[in-house]
Amino acid sequence: MTVSIRSMRYFVTALAHGNISQAAAELNIAASAVGTAIDQIEAQLQLKLVNRHRSRGIAATASGRVMERKFRHLLEEYEEVMAEGAELKQSLKGDLRIGYYAPVAPAFMPTLLFRLAGPDGQTTFHLEECDNDRAQSGLLSGDFDAILFVSDAALPQIEFDVLTAAPAYCLVSAEHPFAQQRSVDLKDLVREPIIVLNRPAVSDYYRRLFEETGQSPATLAYANSTEMVRSLVGAGLGCAVLNMLPIADVSYAGDRLSAVPIRNDLQPLSLSIGYDKTSPRRIVNHFADACRSYFRDGPGSRHVIAA
Repeated sequence: MTVSIRSMRYFVTALAHGNISQAAAELNIAASAVGTAIDQIEAQLQLKLVNRHRSRGIAATASGRVMERKFRHLLEEYEEVMAEGAELKQSLKGDLRIGYYAPVAPAFMPTLLFRLAGPDGQTTFHLEECDNDRAQSGLLSGDFDAILFVSDAALPQIEFDVLTAAPAYCLVSAEHPFAQQRSVDLKDLVREPIIVLNRPAVSDYYRRLFEETGQSPATLAYANSTEMVRSLVGAGLGCAVLNMLPIADVSYAGDRLSAVPIRNDLQPLSLSIGYDKTSPRRIVNHFADACRSYFRDGPGSRHVIAA
């Protein structure tokens, strides 16, 4: 058994009045609750803290005065912590920790964070690019306040909102014959060397897409970086299947790229924002709202290519 904050408050209020009934009236509770709290504290500490006098109320013993001072100090610290917590929850200041598994995040997240930062620079952003599994485990462990991730493989404990559903497209060099076509069929791709984005959630997704054709493409390379995939494709080494579309149509090496729709009826991948919806801080809510608005009402559609 431990001494609760409530019992401490009843105790110090009773000693401040020197009367259990008057303390109960201030606290708007039954006098018996105050008396019980005092009894429980004495039993827990195995100390006599209060002398009771029928006509004169109550008075603290020497031990009671020591504990009263300690309890008052603890109550003051508790109230201060609670006040700071309430202020933090309503503030746009402080730290915002974001984990993201979204190759196009650098194309839109800086603009969203700039609006959240405000002119005073009192918000610090901590951004971690990670895979889908790390993003989710980081949110659950408290490493992240919010995550951008592929929710098709979401853990059941993760609360999230879908931002956009992105169908697969074929990425080729601008010099590739596919670049001149309005769309391609998956069966056309099985004859091409494929560069695979080797990340959790998506590599299995791409494998399942090709299984629908009854054939397996020849894999030329595996890369766990989207930009490495784009650079390999830009160099003419093969084709890739991706979902989210960056704004730039050139690779890091400066080679021009072309995104070609895939005309098969394919299941898209869902980019979502995950965060604790039960009691989010104000800045987390604002970030989530900004992400939803970007894809619902803003230019987020440019990251999705339709057949």
